[in-house]
Amino acid sequence: MSTLQFIIDNYSEVIVLSWDHIWIVGLALIIAAAIGVPLGIFITGHKQIAARILNFANILMTIPSIALFGIMLPVLSLVNLGLGKVPAVIALVLYSQLPIIRNTYTAIKNVPHAIVDAAKGMGMNKWELLREVEIPLATPVIIAGLRTAAVMNIGIAAIATYIGSGGLGVYIQQGIDRVYPEMILSGAILVSLLAIIVDGLMALLERTVTPKGIKVQRKSLR
Repeated sequence: MSTLQFIIDNYSEVIVLSWDHIWIVGLALIIAAAIGVPLGIFITGHKQIAARILNFANILMTIPSIALFGIMLPVLSLVNLGLGKVPAVIALVLYSQLPIIRNTYTAIKNVPHAIVDAAKGMGMNKWELLREVEIPLATPVIIAGLRTAAVMNIGIAAIATYIGSGGLGVYIQQGIDRVYPEMILSGAILVSLLAIIVDGLMALLERTVTPKGIKVQRKSLR
């Protein structure tokens, strides 16, 4: 049986597993953005704190996903949440912090000083400057961080199948257990396709929110 035929024959299950995968990654991305974006904005005014938080986020990224799941298992087991979607979402939230915080921090810090000075000259206070100038200009780079986190987490969510989270990684896990190459390839291909689709949609969103002035400047530099 070919890989394509396997996907066709299991179409309804593919839809269910794809939705599970999207749900896990989507929920984790929303939570991560709610934490990472405000934190990235906050540390723009605190250089020492910024270095420590970014270093901590870097350390989190170096922990293998299987090891992180293993660390969380005994801790979350105390509240009967050691297996399933909860530890998977927590892990994805942690892994998402580096690209989101770093991009937010970098985007805010790289807003041209001339624009910031002009806004201050118009009488804007700190919060008005942030809301009206810095965040709108930084949004495309922040979206790029979310895009990186989303695509990365789609792959990590496939590994989370080993702790019972569900998703498209089920085909990879079961395929390995059964020595079933078509099932393994189906899982890998579907995860890759999902990542490509999400990356394309996030790239479209990134272009949509980019101010026209920045678009014109980019074209002039090419």
